[in-house]
Amino acid sequence: MITLYFPIWILGAMVVGDLMPQVPSEPGLLNEGVGMVILGIINTVLIVGLIVTSRWNGWRLALSLAFAYYGAFTFITQIETWHFLTEITVSPGLLPRLFIMGLSIPIVYIPLAILICQKWKKKDIATNNYYMVLPFKQLLLKFGVIAVIYLIIYWLAGYYIAWQNPELRAFYGNPGEIEPFFAHTLATICKTPGLILLQLARGILYAIIAMPIILGSNVKPWITGLLVGFLFAIPHLGHILPNPLMPIASVRLSHMIETATSTFVFGLIVVWLLHRRHSNLKDLFSKKI
Repeated sequence: MITLYFPIWILGAMVVGDLMPQVPSEPGLLNEGVGMVILGIINTVLIVGLIVTSRWNGWRLALSLAFAYYGAFTFITQIETWHFLTEITVSPGLLPRLFIMGLSIPIVYIPLAILICQKWKKKDIATNNYYMVLPFKQLLLKFGVIAVIYLIIYWLAGYYIAWQNPELRAFYGNPGEIEPFFAHTLATICKTPGLILLQLARGILYAIIAMPIILGSNVKPWITGLLVGFLFAIPHLGHILPNPLMPIASVRLSHMIETATSTFVFGLIVVWLLHRRHSNLKDLFSKKI
């Protein structure tokens, strides 16, 4: 399955080849060949894990995993690219290609992986779990809470991990000494309130992306939480490779530590809140399954 992953991934990457900026990129944490192999193995293990732990099969499984994988690995990450890099390294012609690039794995590889795992023709495992069905009002409330939680985690990790790197601040046009946390936060709210709204929206999008994994899960919630955490975090491990869109190695490293850790924790929280209905605040901390 790993040998299938690379040509299909390369097929997607060919979409952007001629539009990538011709900017020398500092070396990554690992040799490019070794890094690609490691990322390929990690991604393959994640996809297989999502397949074998699902109670769904066939097209239902293929469509749900394609939606979740594309959402986490491409759509939600390239939203950040659009917001932060379109005036730095990403040209208007390249941006839509970045969204297209991520289609090859969910459209081609995931159905093949389901077939190889012998889950294409099997029937779905029938379960009627009353607690997995959230009332609409509770779902909306939880989505709102999740959006706020994501904004908090995003902002704290962004400031106390990524923003501490002076090279990163200079890359985004903020050279010099770092502002205190509250002054920086207030200045951002006043100057770019759209960023706050964008991150609230991304928090909700993350929750929507996780829903097919949660609803289709046939394992215990804590295992589902780990899978969703890895689904959110693994896309950011790509920063171990050279990247002309973010050519400075320390900037990539800071972003990788910031985003991989924060999104993993956030994934655990999303599953905790959404894996079943809760009757009250106390019920959130009960062990009912």
